Amino acid sequence: MPTPRSVSNIKSNLLRPALTSHFEVEIPIPQDAAILSSVLGGQQEKLNLSCSEVSLPGSQLTTLELTSDRTGVTEKHAYRRMFDDRIDLTFYVDAENYLPIRFFETWIGYIVNENSPEFGALDRKSSNYFYRSKYPDEYIAQQGLIVRKFERDYKQSLEYEFIRTFPLAISSMPVSYESSSLLKCTVSMSYVRYVINNLVGENPDSNAGRPRTETTAGIPQQAANNSANALRRRTPRERDINARGTFDPRFDR
Repeated sequence: MPTPRSVSNIKSNLLRPALTSHFEVEIPIPQDAAILSSVLGGQQEKLNLSCSEVSLPGSQLTTLELTSDRTGVTEKHAYRRMFDDRIDLTFYVDAENYLPIRFFETWIGYIVNENSPEFGALDRKSSNYFYRSKYPDEYIAQQGLIVRKFERDYKQSLEYEFIRTFPLAISSMPVSYESSSLLKCTVSMSYVRYVINNLVGENPDSNAGRPRTETTAGIPQQAANNSANALRRRTPRERDINARGTFDPRFDR
């Protein structure tokens, strides 16, 4: 039977949707990349505010298909979580210093040692010029790339934090003599995974001063690890009984 609902009930549940225009971004800097700090020149906030567009990340579960357990039934069992391989950020380019372009071009140049004193004597215009990349830990920002989605009253928010990030690509930026428009710089950032801070309605103030704990489906990571270890210690018979509620003789060996 359909559930009767009043107009006030519908209004209270549906007429306050989240808006896409309320968000902010924090751009990290690798710990030892002093050259990036010099390019910013104390304008970190300006770089953050110039981000005009970003996509909240997605992920999916990788599964195995089981086709022989039950006649006519195909099952999928999850075994891994896969994250998108990149996140795209679009920045307004300021006319004063072209800050986003300079910053990310310098970061990419830093990765391949373009500005290293060791290779400073080499002419980058030479046909014999070569690139030698740094060790990943030198150019990767371990943490700190944050996309924060909030609402106009600032009462609700979701904070996506990306782990081990660095710029993967800078998209081309067409310029033209035709009607002027805003120059934008789109950068693709690589990352290995993201975590969502203050998930499941946590009170942000309750975690102040405490290290963040990565979670799996809202469960503290340590507890998730303990559960996984306990599952691995079970015999095939115990795992089969736990999954099916019945015993399968095929696993009694």
